[in-house]
Amino acid sequence: MPSQLASLAIDAIRPRVVADFWCAVLDWQVVDEDTDIISIAPRDETSPSIDVIAVPEGKTVKNRLHFDLRADGVSTGEELERLLALGAVRADVGQGQDVSWVVLADPEGNEFCLLSRSVQDLEREQGLQP
Repeated sequence: MPSQLASLAIDAIRPRVVADFWCAVLDWQVVDEDTDIISIAPRDETSPSIDVIAVPEGKTVKNRLHFDLRADGVSTGEELERLLALGAVRADVGQGQDVSWVVLADPEGNEFCLLSRSVQDLEREQGLQP
Protein backbone atom coordinates (compact mmCIF):
# COMPACT_ATOMS: atom_id res chain seq x y z
CA MET A 1 0.00 0.00 0.00
CA PRO A 2 1.41 3.47 -0.84
CA SER A 3 2.25 6.10 1.74
CA GLN A 4 -0.27 8.79 2.63
CA LEU A 5 0.53 12.43 3.18
CA ALA A 6 -0.05 13.03 6.89
CA SER A 7 1.35 16.48 7.52
CA LEU A 8 3.26 19.33 5.95
CA ALA A 9 5.81 21.27 8.01
CA ILE A 10 6.52 24.98 8.04
CA ASP A 11 9.54 26.28 9.97
CA ALA A 12 8.97 29.57 11.78
CA ILE A 13 10.66 31.89 14.22
CA ARG A 14 7.18 32.91 15.42
CA PRO A 15 5.11 29.72 15.14
CA ARG A 16 1.99 31.29 16.69
CA VAL A 17 1.92 34.09 14.11
CA VAL A 18 2.37 31.68 11.21
CA ALA A 19 -0.14 29.15 12.60
CA ASP A 20 -2.73 31.88 13.20
CA PHE A 21 -2.19 33.23 9.67
CA TRP A 22 -2.74 29.83 8.03
CA CYS A 23 -5.74 29.08 10.28
CA ALA A 24 -7.33 32.33 9.07
CA VAL A 25 -6.42 31.71 5.41
CA LEU A 26 -7.73 28.13 5.35
CA ASP A 27 -10.46 28.42 8.04
CA TRP A 28 -8.62 25.72 10.00
CA GLN A 29 -8.01 25.34 13.71
CA VAL A 30 -5.18 24.49 16.08
CA VAL A 31 -5.47 20.79 16.93
CA ASP A 32 -2.34 20.30 19.01
CA GLU A 33 0.31 22.49 20.53
CA ASP A 34 3.46 22.07 22.56
CA THR A 35 6.55 24.16 23.17
CA ASP A 36 8.01 23.88 19.66
CA ILE A 37 5.19 22.71 17.38
CA ILE A 38 1.69 23.97 16.63
CA SER A 39 -0.42 21.59 14.54
CA ILE A 40 -3.31 22.97 12.52
CA ALA A 41 -5.91 21.06 10.54
CA PRO A 42 -9.32 21.38 8.91
CA ARG A 43 -12.16 21.80 11.38
CA ASP A 44 -13.21 18.17 10.74
CA GLU A 45 -9.60 17.19 11.57
CA THR A 46 -9.06 15.37 8.29
CA SER A 47 -5.53 15.15 7.01
CA PRO A 48 -3.14 16.34 5.96
CA SER A 49 -2.41 18.78 8.73
CA ILE A 50 0.25 21.48 8.91
CA ASP A 51 2.86 21.49 11.67
CA VAL A 52 4.37 24.90 12.35
CA ILE A 53 7.73 24.21 13.94
CA ALA A 54 9.86 26.65 15.92
CA VAL A 55 13.33 27.21 14.50
CA PRO A 56 15.99 29.74 15.53
CA GLU A 57 16.83 31.04 12.05
CA GLY A 58 14.80 33.03 9.54
CA LYS A 59 14.01 32.03 5.97
CA THR A 60 16.82 32.93 3.58
CA VAL A 61 15.98 31.43 0.17
CA LYS A 62 12.91 30.71 -1.96
CA ASN A 63 10.85 27.75 -0.75
CA ARG A 64 11.28 24.55 -2.75
CA LEU A 65 7.75 23.50 -1.81
CA HIS A 66 4.82 25.90 -1.61
CA PHE A 67 1.04 25.97 -1.41
CA ASP A 68 -1.19 26.83 -4.39
CA LEU A 69 -4.56 28.22 -3.29
CA ARG A 70 -7.83 28.76 -5.16
CA ALA A 71 -10.58 31.16 -4.18
CA ASP A 72 -13.71 29.31 -3.10
CA GLY A 73 -17.07 31.06 -3.09
CA VAL A 74 -15.62 34.47 -3.96
CA SER A 75 -13.76 35.93 -6.90
CA THR A 76 -10.00 35.60 -7.09
CA GLY A 77 -9.73 39.37 -6.69
CA GLU A 78 -11.80 39.28 -3.50
CA GLU A 79 -9.69 36.44 -2.14
CA LEU A 80 -6.49 38.34 -2.94
CA GLU A 81 -7.76 41.32 -0.95
CA ARG A 82 -8.69 39.04 1.97
CA LEU A 83 -5.26 37.39 1.97
CA LEU A 84 -3.51 40.76 1.92
CA ALA A 85 -5.72 41.97 4.79
CA LEU A 86 -4.73 38.86 6.78
CA GLY A 87 -1.05 39.79 6.45
CA ALA A 88 0.09 38.21 3.20
CA VAL A 89 2.42 40.31 1.07
CA ARG A 90 3.14 40.15 -2.63
CA ALA A 91 6.38 38.33 -3.43
CA ASP A 92 8.67 38.25 -6.43
CA VAL A 93 10.29 34.89 -7.12
CA GLY A 94 11.07 35.73 -10.73
CA GLN A 95 7.59 34.81 -11.98
CA GLY A 96 7.37 37.53 -14.64
CA GLN A 97 4.45 39.78 -15.52
CA ASP A 98 2.50 37.38 -17.77
CA VAL A 99 1.71 34.61 -15.26
CA SER A 100 -1.88 33.79 -14.34
CA TRP A 101 -1.24 33.50 -10.60
CA VAL A 102 -0.20 35.86 -7.82
CA VAL A 103 2.79 35.00 -5.66
CA LEU A 104 2.36 35.97 -2.03
CA ALA A 105 4.24 35.32 1.20
CA ASP A 106 3.05 34.59 4.70
CA PRO A 107 4.20 36.68 7.70
CA GLU A 108 7.60 34.95 7.74
CA GLY A 109 8.18 35.09 4.00
CA ASN A 110 7.08 31.58 3.00
CA GLU A 111 5.83 31.87 -0.56
CA PHE A 112 2.46 30.62 -1.76
CA CYS A 113 0.39 31.24 -4.87
CA LEU A 114 -3.19 32.32 -5.45
CA LEU A 115 -4.23 30.73 -8.72
CA SER A 116 -6.25 32.78 -11.20
CA ARG A 117 -9.28 30.51 -11.46
CA SER A 118 -11.55 29.92 -8.50
CA VAL A 119 -12.91 26.52 -7.47
CA GLN A 120 -16.20 27.50 -9.11
CA ASP A 121 -14.47 28.61 -12.35
CA LEU A 122 -12.85 25.19 -12.63
CA GLU A 123 -16.10 23.38 -11.91
CA ARG A 124 -17.85 25.37 -14.68
CA GLU A 125 -15.04 24.62 -17.10
CA GLN A 126 -15.24 20.92 -16.29
CA GLY A 127 -19.03 20.90 -16.66
CA LEU A 128 -19.59 20.12 -12.98
CA GLN A 129 -21.58 23.29 -12.34
CA PRO A 130 -24.22 25.09 -14.42
